[in-house]
Amino acid sequence: MREQFRLLHLDLIAWPRMAKRLLMFFVDAAMLPLLMLAAFMIRLDSGFFLPVDIWLLPAAAVVTIAMLQLSGFYRMVIRFMGSEMAYSIVVSMVLSSAVLAALAFMVPAVATPRSVFIIYALLGMLYLGGSRFAARRYLLWASGRHSERKQVVIYGAGGAGIQAAAALINAGTYQPVAFVDDDSSRLGELLHGLPVLDRAGLESLLAHREVDAVLLAMPSAARSQRMEVVRYLESLDARIRIKTVPALPDIITGKARIEELRDVCVEDLLGRDAVPPRQELLEIAVKGKVVMVTGAGGSIGGELSRQIVQLGPRRLVLLEASEIGLYSIEQELRALCGHCGVELVAVLGSVADRDLLASVLASHKVQTVYHAAAYKHVPIVEHNVCAGVRNNVIGTQVAAEEAERAGVERFILISTDKAVRPTNVMGASKRLAELVLQSIAARGSKTVFTMVRFGNVLGSSGSVVPLFREQIRNGGPLTVTHPEVTRYFMTIPEASQLVIQAGSMAHGGEVFVLDMGEPVRIYDLACTMIHLMGMSLKDADNPHGDIEVRFTGLRPGEKLYEELLIGEDSSGTDHPAILRAHEEMIPWKRLSAVLVNLVDLLEQRDDEQIRTLLQSCVSGYRPASHDVPVAAENAERPTVH
Repeated sequence: MREQFRLLHLDLIAWPRMAKRLLMFFVDAAMLPLLMLAAFMIRLDSGFFLPVDIWLLPAAAVVTIAMLQLSGFYRMVIRFMGSEMAYSIVVSMVLSSAVLAALAFMVPAVATPRSVFIIYALLGMLYLGGSRFAARRYLLWASGRHSERKQVVIYGAGGAGIQAAAALINAGTYQPVAFVDDDSSRLGELLHGLPVLDRAGLESLLAHREVDAVLLAMPSAARSQRMEVVRYLESLDARIRIKTVPALPDIITGKARIEELRDVCVEDLLGRDAVPPRQELLEIAVKGKVVMVTGAGGSIGGELSRQIVQLGPRRLVLLEASEIGLYSIEQELRALCGHCGVELVAVLGSVADRDLLASVLASHKVQTVYHAAAYKHVPIVEHNVCAGVRNNVIGTQVAAEEAERAGVERFILISTDKAVRPTNVMGASKRLAELVLQSIAARGSKTVFTMVRFGNVLGSSGSVVPLFREQIRNGGPLTVTHPEVTRYFMTIPEASQLVIQAGSMAHGGEVFVLDMGEPVRIYDLACTMIHLMGMSLKDADNPHGDIEVRFTGLRPGEKLYEELLIGEDSSGTDHPAILRAHEEMIPWKRLSAVLVNLVDLLEQRDDEQIRTLLQSCVSGYRPASHDVPVAAENAERPTVH
């Protein structure tokens, strides 16, 4: 019997739309006269009989169907019926009853009580609404889709959750079974016929019913709150996939539909909640100016270039030492520059090439420089001291001096949290690069020199997130250096946006620090990524899990905890996500001698003496010892700002 129903449903689905409408016409045309007859019987409290004014029976069908057609009722799709259909039914039945009553008044018929038309209107509303709702439920049941659809719980009973539920009910891939909300005042409500549960209710549901996925519908929640919810769901059942609706801009532009769920990415959960940018700060150093980005082929340099193009510079100069990196970013920006009317210039070369820098800055009359060129991979720089120091320190000195000589208005150095009390050559070289700019600014210069310091950016080359993702795809294990290692995270677009705004606020010599939010323990990040990619953690508590996390020991020069401020002295700025650090500096007379000595040591390729020189001028630089027990390392943990 069920199979016959399914075949009938499939036949109806295959009918042309006009044929389906005609079927509804004929069914309603047969039912509406019966409703008028029922109204007479209810009003007169009698059994079956034919009223004297029998002409009202066919008239009821003609008038009511005409009203329904005029209201657009028959153009609505049953599977997507909502408040518009209810409104159409009520208006059509009220108007048709009024017309029928007027006709009965004009055609004298003593046997027709006027209340019959009120009863008819109510019966019509009940029939039309009930039949369409029953048809909608039948279509879902008869097709057997309930057994095929994936069961999903929607976490968040706000507007986004309600819209997602409506879309999923009609879409056919997922079947919502309940809402979960942390707002206790919503407990027990019914939304689209689905109950709103609290966390205890969710745990009970999971114990008695198989659920395939949990949908996060919390667009206004802070990242920390979403991370807390994900961690809670992890503790319930590692097999449950956690999904989310597409981003609102993608829905608006038509790139995605709300029912097209996607897996939650760790990028959705990490980092600080974004602060809307201030347009005037974005434009001060860029709009209508000639701008140069060094290291334009890197992750930060590339994103800076993308955002700068959209801010309307007169010309954008890309400087990059990697041929493939320069080619990639130039090809990406070429079409965009054509639409924006921005002249694009691609220059292949090193920031340590003084003649090249002098020529490029002078010939293009550069007004703003964003200096993102740097070697930043800690272990590689630790084993290639000369190359790292030459690029990070001497390259910055050359770029800054030539920018000053060419009359550049602003020079913004992209720095790193690893420059704070560094334990590695990379961090020490970046701190020395900061000192170079501080010292040049302090001796007096028409060029405004400033530095912007922040932590890890999600998705950059060498970032732990793409590394973990690749390791999970390969079946593991995930390699974490230490159980307690923590890092700050921020998205590349937001970091670049804040860099541009911080550079616009500079007056000379400042060290700006971006608010990175709370640090994240890398082991927790690894566990979360395993779960988000639909796998389970393999450990002592779950020896049959999918992916193992293996601790490899701290790498050369790696710190357990990163900091953003060297001292305790910092102050706010006009932007809530940007702080101004007040840190010690070295006078130019002394620093210039250090730099001369450094160049000599680079020519001699004396790594140990270079490390010694860095220790002499970089406050807090202490090459890490990896023989220190974990407890001792934790005891020396500095305050994280």
